[in-house]
Amino acid sequence: MRIFSGIQPTGRKHLGNYIGAITQYVAGQDRGEAIYCVVDLHALTVPYQPEALRDAVYDTQATLLAAGLDPERCIFFRQSDVPEHSELTWLLMAVTSYGELTRMTQFKDKAGAQRELVTAGLFTYPVLMAADVLAYRAHEVPVGEDQRQHVELMRDVAERFNARFGETLVVPEPRIPAVGARIMDLGAPENKMSTTGGTAQGTVLLLDEPATVAKKIRSAVTDAGTEVRRAPDKPGISNLVDILAVVRGVAPETVEQEFDGSGYGAFKQAVADAVVDYLAPVRERYRTLRGDEAELERILEAGADKARAIAAATIVDVRAAMGVGAVRSRG
Repeated sequence: MRIFSGIQPTGRKHLGNYIGAITQYVAGQDRGEAIYCVVDLHALTVPYQPEALRDAVYDTQATLLAAGLDPERCIFFRQSDVPEHSELTWLLMAVTSYGELTRMTQFKDKAGAQRELVTAGLFTYPVLMAADVLAYRAHEVPVGEDQRQHVELMRDVAERFNARFGETLVVPEPRIPAVGARIMDLGAPENKMSTTGGTAQGTVLLLDEPATVAKKIRSAVTDAGTEVRRAPDKPGISNLVDILAVVRGVAPETVEQEFDGSGYGAFKQAVADAVVDYLAPVRERYRTLRGDEAELERILEAGADKARAIAAATIVDVRAAMGVGAVRSRG
C-alpha cells in the first residue's frame, strides 16, 4: 500500500496539526510505502514573503523529522522540486469542473478573509492537491477532518479521468483518525485550532515552552458545569477529553470515567501535564535539527529524486492516455 500526504509550510505547527496529521504520517511508515512532502507551491496562493517561505519550509521539515519521520523509511521532499506536480495539475483541469471548485469550503473561507488579491491559484488549489496524491498513485491519504472535502474531490477527479481515458489513476481513500481528527481552539472551541484564524491563547504550538502550554490549557474555555463528559453543549470539555484521550492512547470514555466527579480544575491540570510531556521530545529534537540547514536541504533533495522517479512514470501514462505529446515509453 502506498500512502501520501502533504503539509503546508504556513504558520507554526500546533497541537491540532500534530494530532490530526503528523502522528498519522509517522505511523504510516510502518504500514506501507510512505511519501510525504512540504507543499510550498500551495503556500503561494495566499500573501507571503519569499525569504519567510524558505525559512518556513525548513521549520516545517525539522518539525516533522523531530516528530519521527525517518528519510530512510519514507520519501520526504519539497513539492516544488518535483515539477510533475505542476504538469499533472494542468492535465487534471480537463476533468475538473468549475462548479466543483466553487463549492470548496476552504476557498470560500480563505477568499472571504483575504483583503488583497484573491488569486486563481487559491481557486484551483484543490486540483494541485489532487495532483499531489494522484501523481504517486497513492492508495491512502492521512488527513484531518477539515480535508475530507479535498479528498472527495480528488477521488471524483480520478474516477472521471479513468472513465474518460481508461484506467490510469488510483482512486485514493482518506484516513481520518476516529478521535482527534479536528482539535478545536482552546479559547473558542466552536472553531478549529489554527495559527492563521484562531486565537493566540487557544492555540498550543508544538514549540511552546512547557509553562506556556500548561497556562493555555488551564485557561481553556469550558462551561458553567462540572461534569467531565463529551456533549454538544460542552464543546470546550469535549475538546479537552479528545486531546487527553489521544495523548494517552485511550478511548474518550476512559477519560470520562477517570475524571467523573473530579471537577474541571483537576481535569485541566491533568491535560496540561500530559500534553507538556507529549510535546517535550519533539521540541528538543527540533532545536537540534533546525540548526543544520545543509543537512535539511540534502534530505529534501534526496527525497525529490526518489519522488520524481515515481511521478514521472505516472505523467508518461497520463500523457499517453490523453493523447498529449509525442508517443513515448517509460524506458
